[in-house]
Amino acid sequence: MTPSFPTAWLQGDPRALAFLPDRFRHRAARAEAAAAASTRSVPPALLEVLRAQNARLAPSPARTRHLEELAQPGTIVVVTGQQMGLFLGPLFTLYKAAAAIVAARKLREETGRPCVPVFWLQTEDHDLPEVDHCFVASPRGARCRVSLDLPDAALSRAPIAHRKLGPGVLKALESLRAELGAEPQAEEHLSLLEWAYRPDATLAEAFTEVLSTLFAEEGLVFLDPRDARLAPLAAPIHRRSLEHAATLSTALTQRVEELTRAGFSEQVYIRPGSPLGFFSPDEVDGARYRLDPAGPQTWSLVGHPRGATVTTQELLRALEQEPLRFTTSALLRPLLQDTWLPTAAYVGGPGEVSYFAQLAPLYAHAGLPMPLVVPRARFRVLDDRARRLLHKLGLTADEASQPREALLTKLATRDAAEPYEPAGAVEARLFGAFSAELDTLGESMLKLDPRLLDALKRTRGTVRAAVSRLSARYGRALALRDEVTTERVDRLRAMLLPEGAPQERIHGMAYHACRFGTRAFTRQVLDACIPFSGDLQDLTP
Repeated sequence: MTPSFPTAWLQGDPRALAFLPDRFRHRAARAEAAAAASTRSVPPALLEVLRAQNARLAPSPARTRHLEELAQPGTIVVVTGQQMGLFLGPLFTLYKAAAAIVAARKLREETGRPCVPVFWLQTEDHDLPEVDHCFVASPRGARCRVSLDLPDAALSRAPIAHRKLGPGVLKALESLRAELGAEPQAEEHLSLLEWAYRPDATLAEAFTEVLSTLFAEEGLVFLDPRDARLAPLAAPIHRRSLEHAATLSTALTQRVEELTRAGFSEQVYIRPGSPLGFFSPDEVDGARYRLDPAGPQTWSLVGHPRGATVTTQELLRALEQEPLRFTTSALLRPLLQDTWLPTAAYVGGPGEVSYFAQLAPLYAHAGLPMPLVVPRARFRVLDDRARRLLHKLGLTADEASQPREALLTKLATRDAAEPYEPAGAVEARLFGAFSAELDTLGESMLKLDPRLLDALKRTRGTVRAAVSRLSARYGRALALRDEVTTERVDRLRAMLLPEGAPQERIHGMAYHACRFGTRAFTRQVLDACIPFSGDLQDLTP
């Protein structure tokens, strides 16, 4: 079975590397990417907006220096980005930003070129149900869902940039205090969140204020593309997407077919003949819709309640007069990013790695080199509570990550005074013996009467089912034999694999920040980051 594309890519599978070379691993390739990026510069209009956007953030001499460097020829950037999750969303947001900072430092050291880390705020997205909540690890080992409780979240199609937090954020902050207020550094972190997450602030504003505070010392620069002053700079990208929609979709579809033949699935569906962006027909802060071909020079607005259509001429006129009505998709955003910025490297998660595997035709059509694609840092936080549980159970963190029933059975058989036989071995032994006897008996029975074949088959199936049920009950009894062990395993897995998923994709940073300190935890993440490495590492604050 072929692994997922990001897994195969990280493992160096030649099938994956044929679509996305792992140039980030090789110093010569990194130098080449940096040299190519250094030939481009940041447009003066973009520089002016960057200065204005970052002037509103937490004071940072390092960020000021980075903005000055961006005005100099030869400066390159390492970019990452993320949706605006409530209270920064999952931990991997923090890890992405830290990985971009560390990668920029390394490229600066290796090449001698000024290199600036930039965080692209994905404010054009409209998927509110993905970002209107977060999960908080509990001191008791469970997890707590904290949400804005927005009644219209599932129906919202407007870019996140325009979404106010509203009064629901006050209840969410109260829930955080109730859950984490007793932790040693809770006041520091919760006060920061309460300062940023105000009812009249947008999701993007609050998110940026907190993240910019966390990385003020490192000078992380922020870019919000959802700015009326930047819309004219994005217009040429949207015009290309519209005017060359058929050509681009054909090339991208062929790329997906090649990926499929290699055993990989597409990350982003390519709509035949459709542009890669979205259009807001009513107002710039209103609902956005994809465009599908509906006839010569005519497009339907996918999902529009009235089934509206629009002509190419109307779109081009809107692009000229109100370019902020147009927003990027997951595939078009990287092209806009790398048109605006001298991007040497992009730090992305598994999904974004898969995006870039599809993107070569789009970059080739634009005559733009693809940046280095760098996997984000991956961490498993093992705090003192998790380490104590690992010690009591006599497990490593990797061992604790195996399926729950298998882990409980392993512990039960390992720790028993008289070791019990594993359930799988019991089933194999019981049915194996019966099956062997049945085979021997069956030969003579079939000689006597061939019509007994069906009866033999039914008997074999009935006994197999009965033995499987018995061994399953035996396995559950083994697993639950030690209630203390079971409770410890469940608490540990809630910390390390909440709902069976990697910790970094579920838990936010609030628990760790309240326990160890906002800046202290951020600094530990930065210090643990290994440049240009996608390996999972254990973090032990």
